[in-house]
Formats: sequence, structure tokens, C-alpha cells
Amino acid sequence: MPDDQSIRPYTINVSQTEIDDLKRRLANTRWPDKEPVSDWRQGVPLHKAHALCDYWQNKYDWRRFEREVNAFPQFITKIDGLDIHFFHVRSHHPNALPLLLTHGWPGSFVEFIKSIKPLTNPTAYGGRAEDAFDVILPSLPGWGFTEAPKEVGWNMDRTARACITLMGRLGYDRWVAQGGDYGAAITTLIAKLKPKGLIGIHLNLLFAIPKSLDNDATIEEKEAMTAFIITQTEHSGYRHESSTRPQTISYSLSDSPMGQATWIYEKFHDWTDNQGDPEDALSLDEMLDNISVYWFSHSAASFSRVFWEVRDFTFDIGAIDLPVAAMVFEKDIFKHPRKWIDRAYPNLIHFNKVQKGAHFGSFEQPMLFVKDLRVAFTDLR
Repeated sequence: MPDDQSIRPYTINVSQTEIDDLKRRLANTRWPDKEPVSDWRQGVPLHKAHALCDYWQNKYDWRRFEREVNAFPQFITKIDGLDIHFFHVRSHHPNALPLLLTHGWPGSFVEFIKSIKPLTNPTAYGGRAEDAFDVILPSLPGWGFTEAPKEVGWNMDRTARACITLMGRLGYDRWVAQGGDYGAAITTLIAKLKPKGLIGIHLNLLFAIPKSLDNDATIEEKEAMTAFIITQTEHSGYRHESSTRPQTISYSLSDSPMGQATWIYEKFHDWTDNQGDPEDALSLDEMLDNISVYWFSHSAASFSRVFWEVRDFTFDIGAIDLPVAAMVFEKDIFKHPRKWIDRAYPNLIHFNKVQKGAHFGSFEQPMLFVKDLRVAFTDLR
């Protein structure tokens, strides 16, 4: 039976019962004993977890977040059997360029909320009318308020095709796409599919890491490969668990809000540009906005299964012929020598390395992110 192609308005509205249940669970957290190290080597320190829990239970305001995000038009439409949640914010400026934004893990649509207004209304944020974008921001299958997949097979290719379908359903025949982390993989696969209307992509995580080094590899290349291996071995426990036994870890993440919170909070420590504390890069409110989306959307199992679906993914996707713009945040978890970038993206139209920000670039440095998008796509408009 074909999908109902209607596009229905959507508003995020978590029940007070669920909010009360969260606070009850936080108050009744069963704590582990204190770590025997003085840093984050074993994960989130107990005193940081206590502070996060106290703030979430007693100071954080979910209704404030709902008001902020519900100020933007949101919709639901069925694609490939799933109800897909997405933001669709049109610019009031003429000839705005449609921009598909795709998030990663442990992020969500929350990563881009601070960028929506500067993208759609550039003249109010230091830009020109001709810099305007229409923003299309979906919750990818497995995340947020998109319906959770009920069958295997929702891999990167299927998700990329769902995004292409969404852009077509919205009537866009000329558009660009952007992604970081998992969203960068989705954006890259969209480009490889070469859908009608896609004129270029922008990435802030690059898939240019070779399977092995050449015999004449430079010191820079060797250091970059070492950094990649360390990330894959010492900072990827979440991926190994989720890609092998997603259902098992889901019981803990679904039942314990502090289990879910620390699962994500750890990465805000490891993967942001900070001086030792995640709060150096993002406020507790910002981090808890994102964490709360995971909690209230009941997506612990569905996002974990995404890792199982993509367990054979490699970071060497192959060359992209379409115009590609690359933004590298200096403190991101992967390093990319220019030689690798040029090999992976032979049609590189823009390259920018910035000193501030890291893996959550659009979340940490929204205006740097927005300004780069404006410049990157100027010649494609």
C-alpha cells in the first residue's frame, strides 16, 4: 500500500505525567560508587553526574525548550512506512536556497536550532538577503520524534533515500545538503545517489580517511591515522555495544534517565572544544535540551539499532563528484590532511578550517557554522 503523502503540522508536547516521571526517576537514582581516578578516563566522574542530575531534576525547564522549538514550523509525513518528523522553515527573502540539515549521534535536531534564524533571516544576523536559506531539518529514522523503525533494513542508504523523498515531496527542484557525524555520512550518500535537484553538499565531518597509509605517508598523515585509531579504540565503547547488542543496552538507557544522560554527556566532554568541562563549550540547558529529546522520545532502542544497521560502515566512502564544501573544526575528533581531502573530494569548491569548535560544530559555534554555509554556497546559487 503506498504511503499517505500528506504533510501534517506537528507540535512537540510532552505530557506532564512524563515530566513528573522523569523527576521521580532522577530523585530515585541508584548511584554507583566513586571512580578511583581523578579525571574522566573511566567515564563521567560521580560528582559531575550528581551535578547534572540535580540540575535536570530541579532547575531544567523542558517547557521553555518546547516553546523555543515550537516557534518553528514542524511537520510529520510518511516516507517508506515511517512518520518522519521535520522542521520546515521558509525564509521571507526571495530566492532562498533550500538547505537540508542532517544531524548525528549523540546529537539531534537540537544541534541546529540556534542556526535556523540566521540561516533563514540573514539580514538580522549580519548577512545579506541573497544569503538566505529555506531550512529543512528532519529527525532521522531512529531519532527524536520520527517514528521508530519496526523492521531491520533502515541503514544509511535507506535513510538517504528517505531524505531525498522528503525534499521532492516539499517541491524543491534545486537544493543543497549539509551534515556532520552520522549526518555527514547520510549527506555523502545522498550526493553519491545524485538525486535530481541536488547541486552541492557541505560537510563538517569528512569521510576521507583511507583504509591504510601509503608507503610514502607524511608525518601529518601518520599522526592523523594514529588519532583516528585512538578514537576508534579508546572512545568508541558506545559504538561497539550498540553495533553488536543494541537491544541489551536499550534496557538501561530506556529505564534510567541518568544512564541515558551520562551516555551522551560523556561525549559532550570528549568531543567538544573545552578546557576540561563540557560546560566550557555548551551550557547545561543546551546539553539537557538534547538529552531530554532522547529521553522523552523514547528513542534509546531505535537509535542504538542504527549502529547495528551500519556496523560494517567504513570511513572511506569513495570520491564524490558533486560540488563539495568542507568545514573543519580544529578540535574535532578526526584529523584530515589536505591530501586525503583532495583525493576524496575532487570537486572541492570550498575549504575552511576554524580554530574554535569541535565535533558538535553547529551546536558549539552556530554563527561560524552559518557564515561558512553562506560563503560555501555563494557560487552555486
